[in-house]
Amino acid sequence: MIDLTPGLVMMLAAFVVPFIPHHIRQIVMLGAIALSAMSLSAGEGFHWIVPVLGQHLILHHADNLTFPFGVIFHLAAALNVIYGWHERKPMEHTAGLAYAGAAIAAVHAGDLISLFIWWEATAVTSVFLILASGGERAKNAAMRYLLVQVASGVLLIAGAAFLWQETGSWWFGAMELGSVGTWCIFLAFGIKAAFPFLNGWLQDAYPEATVIGTVMLSAFTTKLAIYALARGFAGTPELIWIGAAMTAFPVFFAVIENDLRRVLSFSLNNQLGFMIVAIGIGTELAINGAVAHAFAHIIYKSLLFMSMGAVLYRVGTVKASELGGLYRCMPMTMVFCIIGAMSISAFPLFSGFVAKALIMSATGYEGLVVIYIILLAASAGVLHHSGIKIPYFTFFGHDGGHDVKEAPVNMLIAMGLASVFCIGIGVLPQLFYQILPFAIDYQPYDASHIVGQLQVLIFAMLAFVFLMRSGYYPPEIRSTVLNADWFYRRLAPMILGPVMRGVLRLAQGLDGLVIRSARTIIAGVRYLSHLPMAGPVIPGPAALVQLGVLTLLLILIYVAHG
Repeated sequence: MIDLTPGLVMMLAAFVVPFIPHHIRQIVMLGAIALSAMSLSAGEGFHWIVPVLGQHLILHHADNLTFPFGVIFHLAAALNVIYGWHERKPMEHTAGLAYAGAAIAAVHAGDLISLFIWWEATAVTSVFLILASGGERAKNAAMRYLLVQVASGVLLIAGAAFLWQETGSWWFGAMELGSVGTWCIFLAFGIKAAFPFLNGWLQDAYPEATVIGTVMLSAFTTKLAIYALARGFAGTPELIWIGAAMTAFPVFFAVIENDLRRVLSFSLNNQLGFMIVAIGIGTELAINGAVAHAFAHIIYKSLLFMSMGAVLYRVGTVKASELGGLYRCMPMTMVFCIIGAMSISAFPLFSGFVAKALIMSATGYEGLVVIYIILLAASAGVLHHSGIKIPYFTFFGHDGGHDVKEAPVNMLIAMGLASVFCIGIGVLPQLFYQILPFAIDYQPYDASHIVGQLQVLIFAMLAFVFLMRSGYYPPEIRSTVLNADWFYRRLAPMILGPVMRGVLRLAQGLDGLVIRSARTIIAGVRYLSHLPMAGPVIPGPAALVQLGVLTLLLILIYVAHG
């Protein structure tokens, strides 16, 4: 069993999941995840190599970088099974299990061809988590999501082909930008990691998925890209500025967004920026920081999406303008949401604090002052839109007048487990640091770091209170905030719409011309066939048409032979 690539058992189990009774299905899925996790015990090295057409596909490669991602992906998959236990639609469970399995297999791919196969498998399986939501909006978002993800895969396989032509190897390892192949692969990873101007699919698709689907999507797709960038492009300086931009710009969109799952999607983009900055720095401390942040982020972001999913499940909406006052009827969900909010805001004793500290220290040690300031400002923004806005407008603020039940028990259990991990990582950072790629001797709880972080947090809270009290805070209105997806959701239809309408009118005109011409010819033939002098000679219109075609053929043959 340990020679099988992790994740493969989960994908195989997904084929039988729809045919199993509901509660047994959930147990089977947890069993498949546990069996898959056993493959992580194989240790570092190459465990499954398959010869194909003279090449060798490395399906199971394990090292110090794959291990933490393997652990957190299995953990996230198990939490999602528990969270979605109440849901009786087999489609979501099948897609979710296969999607998680594909992502885990991709992490353990040792060559670019295997990576491409699993890369595309994540795209195909995850789109069903959006389609399962139903409705025209979800269908359109799913198609846009699939197009973007497939485009990423096409770039990846094209880059792999170019790279094979240059080096004669499919090996997936460290690369340097400079060739067509490496740039294609870099862009493929960048699309999935939601680089600036390539990120519209994230805020477009995630909020349209089902309650369970959004939690699943937040855990795997972008973190797989983070792993791929850490594997292939660690130390690439371009990533530092790309990541810094990612931390800053989503903050502004998150402030004015009304849909709280879209707020979390913008926040997700912001958090990815921290990881990408760390990968761009590329030192051992920075890579540890990127991995630690990805690990912690999967848990606390899932926790926040779970809490909003529970609200959506009970109330039927996550619009900030329609919520408020839910602390009375959903107190446990509120507590778990606040734990997730404190974790993402990097409060001391929570997971975000001990993970983000590694990145901030790595940035400071490299003397990247401007980047450090950008990350610091972005941290304040995170507290505002995820740490305060999400719980405040959902559970407090103005009373939305909702009187609903607390979240289902299975949802509460999943949120409770995620909360335990958020606090456990924050309280026991040295235990957490042991699974990181490089050995580390780091103490996050020094006085300067604690005081500095508390100053940022207090400043952000005071700013929020001031804006609310003074009336300058953007009001919650029913709207959809677009960013990079504006190009294909607004600009493209704006440009292509008139062009397509012109082409359609031209086609309709040509079609009408052909029909009118045919009718004129037929009418002429009928007229000739009914002339008194032609009637006895010509048998009918069909004969006239045949005569005309024969005459035309004779003319063409004559012309062809000179």
